[in-house]
Amino acid sequence: MTQVRGLIQMRNRQKGVTAIGWLFLLTPVAIVVYAGIRAAPVYLNYMKVVRAMEGAVTETKVGGATPQSIRSTIDKHFEIDMVDYPTTKDMKITKDGGVWLVESQYDDDAPLFANVSLHITFDKTVRISATGGD
Repeated sequence: MTQVRGLIQMRNRQKGVTAIGWLFLLTPVAIVVYAGIRAAPVYLNYMKVVRAMEGAVTETKVGGATPQSIRSTIDKHFEIDMVDYPTTKDMKITKDGGVWLVESQYDDDAPLFANVSLHITFDKTVRISATGGD
């Protein structure tokens, strides 16, 4: 009987999570949040690149479009949005029938701790057709 009462008292005292338990629970969450914070500027830069490429679709007409005019349009957007990487020289512009394909493939790194970093690969292709874009 005293053993059962001791178990009940011990169970009543052992409510909640200890400080070490919280440390083990919150450490992975903190690492994921920190990685998200470090990766956010990389993704924001990618969104600027996408916006510049899609802006070129609406601003460029295929009839008078050349790779130089497409690069110039994208470069103007990069200048406004302060995009340093990738440059328009890193983009591949090819003609497929009556459609210009503008492709941007690049890698970027987001440093985490000491010599550990996140390596992120981006790939975006837009089509500039006779109607202004697909």
